[in-house]
Amino acid sequence: MGWRVRGVRGATTVGANTYEALERAILELMEEIEAQNDIDPREIVSATFSATTDIDVVFPAKIARSRMHWENVPLLDVQQMYVKGSLERCIRVLLHVNTPLEQHQIKHVYLNGARDLRPDLICAQI
Repeated sequence: MGWRVRGVRGATTVGANTYEALERAILELMEEIEAQNDIDPREIVSATFSATTDIDVVFPAKIARSRMHWENVPLLDVQQMYVKGSLERCIRVLLHVNTPLEQHQIKHVYLNGARDLRPDLICAQI
């Protein structure tokens, strides 16, 4: 069918609102998304990160940009909408990627406490 732009979702949680905890979690999430979907970072069209209001020590995109071949990826950080009782200290990402995979072949990655966000994707979780 050829290459198309596909959406790849992921999310994770952190135990603390510290730079170190966020760096560890975001790098782990990005590495796992790339590995599970055989993504070459040079094929990433853009990425949007959202963070819950209790994360305020660093922009997730700043950490992602430190990765090899991410320096030219258009990145955006937004604040996740607050919903009473929702998951705390959560970072979500939506990548738009050029890939030969069909949308149903994409593996969305939910780590740590974020696994509860999409129990329907249990087979895609690690």
